[in-house]
Order: sequence, then C-alpha cells, then structure tokens
Amino acid sequence: MLLAARAVIAPDAVHTPGWVDIRAGLIVACGAGEPPRPPDQVFEQSTLAPGYVDIHTHGGGGSSFNDADTDAAVARITATHRAHGTTTMMASLVTGPLDEVERTVAALAGLVERGVLAGIHLEGPWLSPAHRGAHDESLLREPDTETVDRLMRAGRGTVRMVTIAPELKGGLAAVTQIAGHGAVAAIGHTDANYDLTRQAIAAGATAGTHVFNAMRQIHQREPGPALALLEDPNVFAELIADGVHLHPAVVRFIIESPSRPVFVTDAMAAAGADDGAYKLGGLDVSVADGVARLADGTIAGSVLTLSEAVRYAVHTAGVPLAVAVRAATQNPADMIGLLDRGRLAAGLRADLIVLDAGLCVTATMQAGVWCAE
Repeated sequence: MLLAARAVIAPDAVHTPGWVDIRAGLIVACGAGEPPRPPDQVFEQSTLAPGYVDIHTHGGGGSSFNDADTDAAVARITATHRAHGTTTMMASLVTGPLDEVERTVAALAGLVERGVLAGIHLEGPWLSPAHRGAHDESLLREPDTETVDRLMRAGRGTVRMVTIAPELKGGLAAVTQIAGHGAVAAIGHTDANYDLTRQAIAAGATAGTHVFNAMRQIHQREPGPALALLEDPNVFAELIADGVHLHPAVVRFIIESPSRPVFVTDAMAAAGADDGAYKLGGLDVSVADGVARLADGTIAGSVLTLSEAVRYAVHTAGVPLAVAVRAATQNPADMIGLLDRGRLAAGLRADLIVLDAGLCVTATMQAGVWCAE
C-alpha cells in the first residue's frame, strides 16, 4: 500500500509533499516529493504522522485498567483511545491493596504478551503522602526489596515503568532495583529536593512522572525535583497538556528544556465518555466540564486523549507541530524501549494517523491495517 499526502512527518524532517510505502504491516520506505509509483491512496489536504503512543493512561470509555473484568475493560479503553489516533498504549495502575494490584498485574501481563498492550505502569504504592494526588493515602507504603520484586515478578517482564518517590526510606535502592528489572524508574508524586532527585537519576531513574504535578515545586533557594529532571538531556519528562494541569507557558518551558518531553494523558475512565461520577482505584471522582476531581478538589487524572494534547500544544501553547508529534510518538516509544514504532521509517511497524488541517485524527492505521474506529 502506497500512501501520498500533503505532508508526512518523518523522524528528522517534514516532507511536503511526502509518501509512505507499506508492505506486510511494515513501513518499507518513506520519502519526499512524488511517490515512486502511482499511490493507492492520496490525502491531498492532510498530514501523515506516526500513531500516538500513550505510556501513562488509567482508562477511557467508562472503564479502568483496575476493573475486575480485565479483558472487557482493556478492549473498551484501547478502542476509545485508538479512535483518537493512539495505536500503542501502556496500562497505568493506581495505588491499591497489594494483593489486588498483584492480581491485576498478572492479568494484564497476558494482554501485553499478546500484543494488546505495550506494558504496565505501576503508579504507586511507593509515593509521597504529601504529594499523593488521587491515590489512597492509607495504601501508600515505603518500598522494600521483597515487595518490589513481588510486583515485578507478577508482571513476568511486562512492567515497563514504575513511579516512585525516592525520598522514602529505601527509595534510592528501589530505583536501582526497578531499573535492574529492565523497567523505567520514574520520579513522581514526590517531595524530593533537587539534590536527592539528582541522586535518584544517578541511581538509575530515567523519567519524571507528569512533571510539576504532584511534586515539590520550584523555589528560588530550593529548586526541587522538576528542575533536576528538566535540565538532564537523558531524562524523559512526562507532561499533561490539557489546559488544566499546566499553563501553556509551562508546556512550552518543558518542551524547550534539555530533557526529552513526553505527552501523556493520565486519562481516567471518563476519557471519551460523559461527565458524571467515576472511580479511580478506590476513590470517588466527579467529572464536570471535562475536569476530573476528588471531593476535596484534587485533580484526579484527566479526560484527555493524545490527539487533544497535540492540538492544545500546537494551537494554544505554540509548540511546532513536528515537535508536538514527536512528544506523542517517538519520545514515549523510546522511553519504554519500543524500537519498532513511534516514527515513520523503514523497517518499523506501520502505525500511522491522518491529520486534517485542524489536527484532528480522521483515520488510524495499526500494523498496516486501517482501524474501524
């Protein structure tokens, strides 16, 4: 299948016009100008981009990854986000009772092994009570070697990311332990100061979870974790570009920092669904006017899709389109070690989206097949 379009966002350039050649679910070539043969489909007014990669989402379509009926919940969540251009998704789990989290991890591991999900992200239970966000404080705990190993083993190698507060007792050792399991240790929900965050990076942390949200803030004499994360070019910095979690100037600041920006949705069950009452883990969440909050007003995830994040970054925060697309595709794929996707390049999986002039997703291809959504 040969596709031609007004523009094609390649890893190092935007081809205007451009084309993508696909065979057996893989990209065999991508180039600029006239295609090498008559194309099968032409998108004269559209842009082709890689399929979005969401490495931090808790749900959508009314369902959550913590739901008991795992297969049905995952089917609804992935279909909801795929309709908005997300072709790769990692399941994020909020803090819960340890036995329950272990069972859920084991169940989700099978879906990762089947290729339905890209991995599992444990957001908790090793978080700071002072910056717990929408996590049940009574279930938070300090990390210990046995418990970390227990949850990592439950995933059979599918736990690709763990968010941790390194200031907790045993926190720095746990960072090294998590990295030793081959997972990304991400600093988040933390009261760590600048120096301790630098120590955590030296111990093996390579990412920051939704930077600026649920962490100690910058002070002129105590710069906190965000600055330590954003000044390091080897660190991936998650950000939630929804107009609720971050001011557009902060979105630009993160994008322009030396770190590698990664758009995430942090979406909960209400993404792609109606306002109303929901659960995030064991906590009650109310969604009104597209904003999810606990009863005390704490923000409880989002109802965002990556399609909306890219549009917000470009249209409101003034981020160049190619940069915004890279933050939603190549960077998250690289962050969790998915080297077969996230960019339109020869030899990679043919995951791509068609963007109209307003950057809305009008078609989605996954592994060379157009998706029904």
